[in-house]
Amino acid sequence: MKKDFTPTLLDFGPLQILLARHFGFCYGVENAIEIAFKTLNENPDKRIFLLSEMIHNPSVNKDLLDRGVRFMQDTKGNQIVPFEDLNANDVVIIPAFGTTLDIENKLKAIGIAIEKYNTTCPFVEKVWNRSEQIAQKNYSVIVHGKPTHEETRATFSHAAANTPSLVINDMNEAIVLADFIKGNRSPQEFYTIFKGRFSEGFDLNKDLNRIGVVNQTTMLASDTQAISDFLKQAMIEKYELNETNIADRFADTRDTLCYATNDNQSAVFGLLQEEADLAIVVGGYNSSNTSHLVELCEEKLPTYYIDHPDRIISQSNISHFNFHTKEEKNTENFLGSKTPLRILMTSGASCPDALVEVVIRKIANYFVSEETIDKVSSGIIS
Repeated sequence: MKKDFTPTLLDFGPLQILLARHFGFCYGVENAIEIAFKTLNENPDKRIFLLSEMIHNPSVNKDLLDRGVRFMQDTKGNQIVPFEDLNANDVVIIPAFGTTLDIENKLKAIGIAIEKYNTTCPFVEKVWNRSEQIAQKNYSVIVHGKPTHEETRATFSHAAANTPSLVINDMNEAIVLADFIKGNRSPQEFYTIFKGRFSEGFDLNKDLNRIGVVNQTTMLASDTQAISDFLKQAMIEKYELNETNIADRFADTRDTLCYATNDNQSAVFGLLQEEADLAIVVGGYNSSNTSHLVELCEEKLPTYYIDHPDRIISQSNISHFNFHTKEEKNTENFLGSKTPLRILMTSGASCPDALVEVVIRKIANYFVSEETIDKVSSGIIS
């Protein structure tokens, strides 16, 4: 059946909030958090470490830190707690993004049972499995992802263990890669442009002859599809292929797109069909999937990206994040004076629904009574 991405209307009279049909926690994140807190309860006398942030949400990560969990690495993979400080009695939780084979092997060598506390999202593992499947058919893997992101580093590691692999960040890099596929640029340029992002021994002369594209699951699904289609066309032109024999050179990997990321993004497209005055997106500032939702909203409306309800300082002042410049800024009179005010709202896959509720209540309190807020909320829930 065709999915309905029509938003939910919270009508407070002078304020109307249109909430995305799909937002917030996906299965992978919910599962990871559940395992993490279960691990804490089951191991009160053990040291518990997380390889890096459980998810890209400051509230969840603070809660874990407050309970005694220690992060071993930052989000870029820089070591905070050396592996040498670990022992076989320690518990190490692998986050939802997964981790590299090198790190897995280091933990196993110490004697740490990583399988028991592995929270890797099943949809991330699906990408790894698909990469392995196409590797067995002698395709090289092109990973569409942010090169320094934990998930991309993990996916690249798993892919590179089976076949020549390369990470590209966006369509601009796909265009450059297509030039190399067609032989329009010198090999030396390739090794300079993509330095640090191709597998050991990558041979430009043969490793781009058969390719498949997989993605970091939190990238824009439409971007991944566009990149895949573009590289597919480059292969068609290079080898004079058609739809009947394209599989000789290009693997079909559309089934690796994460349904939850796709649904959240599609729900924002549905949200943007509505008339509104501004948009608010809630999520961690280093959350890839949240930044893509902001990107979509920014194309149509003034958009405020916040990671916590406290960023709404007053009815006239908000502290929000510019993910393009990586800077926080303050905006005065962000709600304006229009009545009724219409706000589009969504959140990233690593943002607890409770935070969204607090944001809604905080804004609504500027316009109506708590009793009215409860009445509107109960009507939606029922």
